[in-house]
Amino acid sequence: MSTVIHFKCPNCGADMAFDSKSGKLLCGSCGRTDDIEKMAGGKAPSSSGEIKYEMDEEDEKAARNAFDHDYADASDEDEPTSHNTFKGDEAVEYHCNNCGAVLITEPQTSATTCSFCGAGVVLSDRLSGSLAPAKVIPFTISKIQAQEAFIKWCKKGLLTPRDFMNADRIKSITGLYVPFWLYDFNGRGEAEAICTRVRTYTRGDWIYTETKYYAVYRKVDLNYHRIPCDASKKMDDALMDKLEPYNYNNLKDFNIPYLAGYIAEKYDFDDNQLLPRIKERVATYVDSYLRSTITGYSTVSYQRKNINIRRKRADYALLPVWMVCYDYKQAEHIFAMNGQTGKIVGKPPLSAGKIAAWFTGISAGSFLILRILTLLLGGGL
Repeated sequence: MSTVIHFKCPNCGADMAFDSKSGKLLCGSCGRTDDIEKMAGGKAPSSSGEIKYEMDEEDEKAARNAFDHDYADASDEDEPTSHNTFKGDEAVEYHCNNCGAVLITEPQTSATTCSFCGAGVVLSDRLSGSLAPAKVIPFTISKIQAQEAFIKWCKKGLLTPRDFMNADRIKSITGLYVPFWLYDFNGRGEAEAICTRVRTYTRGDWIYTETKYYAVYRKVDLNYHRIPCDASKKMDDALMDKLEPYNYNNLKDFNIPYLAGYIAEKYDFDDNQLLPRIKERVATYVDSYLRSTITGYSTVSYQRKNINIRRKRADYALLPVWMVCYDYKQAEHIFAMNGQTGKIVGKPPLSAGKIAAWFTGISAGSFLILRILTLLLGGGL
């Protein structure tokens, strides 16, 4: 059954929406606020667990001392998970409870606004059961704050066109909850290397070079928590990766009222489909840490290296993103802002004139330095 949820103010009957400043539902008419976490209903099942990102101190300490010990968990297999996937041909008719208009949405949309009366609505059947997110990070930056921050960001572009820096062509700013999978991984690594330490010294008229060779072995056992990976076809993966990091101290159990007044998408890819991509990313973390344990040598030549990444858990979460559409010279430029931290990413247009002037200045400065050095070395000054 298709269900549309409106959050009505008990005082005046007006529509309520999530307020990023207070973290509560807010009535724009009479100013009433309601604590979302104390509201009855609207809460989806979630799993408990430690909320961390990067590596625990205990894991780091254990990894440093684990060179001569077996792994804590010797399994190489990913832990199984069970999540529904979505079909692209879903078609359900929704009606706005305010004005009765038909709401036409894409299959992935789970929260939106009515195009006729502007009311924020949540399509609850797309957030129920196994389709419900486990976690959510609410918006902490309002639309006005997002616009002001974007304008300041535009003005900092040293190589962007002057008329772009005015930031007066913002076409739209949309608050969007993007679907992510948050993964917990165990990463194990082993390495064997031949390392050298080289020492040069002088005795009398002779210069000696002493090279010592070392057989080095390293073994690490690491745990990573809450590694994010966006699960939407629409969103640019590189753009979403650059929005990190999110502060997981504000990660909350999912509750439908957090979506009121914003647009929300459900995932296109389940955690199994994204596993190869995120495993490759985590493998670079393990490799980097493994390399960091071999220090103090002149050269390092790896003879063998083995890295194994194993999924331990995956949670479906919604993370806040402000999408900014900027119209410049009959072309749309898309930028993204982390709705929690305010970090902005995207590729602004570049000014050919400013780039040419910059290179000219660099070339002139380099020539001047070279000329001064030549005169100094030649005894001309």
